[in-house]
Amino acid sequence: MNNKMIRVAIAALALGGAATANAALFDVAALANSSSGGVGLNTGIVLSANQQFSVTAATGDLWNAGALPRWSNADGLVADLFATGSDDSGYSVGTQIGQSFVQWTQHGLSAPFGALVGELAGTYFLLGTHFSGPAPVAGTLSLYYWDSNNSDNSGSVRAEVLVGQAVPEPIALSLVSIGLLGIGFTRRKRDLAAQSS
Repeated sequence: MNNKMIRVAIAALALGGAATANAALFDVAALANSSSGGVGLNTGIVLSANQQFSVTAATGDLWNAGALPRWSNADGLVADLFATGSDDSGYSVGTQIGQSFVQWTQHGLSAPFGALVGELAGTYFLLGTHFSGPAPVAGTLSLYYWDSNNSDNSGSVRAEVLVGQAVPEPIALSLVSIGLLGIGFTRRKRDLAAQSS
């Protein structure tokens, strides 16, 4: 009887699912993967609605939307940025290479110029240098450089995509709870019987 209850609990845990994760790296190009004139980088990663995933891009990776000052990291043109001498811009230390621009709106999303943006089944969402959360809809993840004109873009950022399991449905969580309660009740009953003997 005890082994049967343990098997039921294990099956319930399998249904509820412990989070698993898979990571992949992608180089997203400002020119080729521009949201205006380019094509999104198809990651081949298929996500379910509400499936947990994260995207991280190094803050030191820079890409460019044209003439100075339009260099930014994956967060986009949200603040003044000055060359460090070791960044991707190639400009001398102290040269202003980026500055804050207005938001760019297209495809139902308003986001900073030069930001890293994700797309699932026609739904666009801001990723920036770090995103972690559920997929808004099901689909294959594509990555974009958010821009109004790709003709003068250059550079790329490397994005790491980490995928976890879909958020468990409430019924799966209920099964896990019932299984664990059953194990606890059986053990308690067995312990009480052993004490009275």
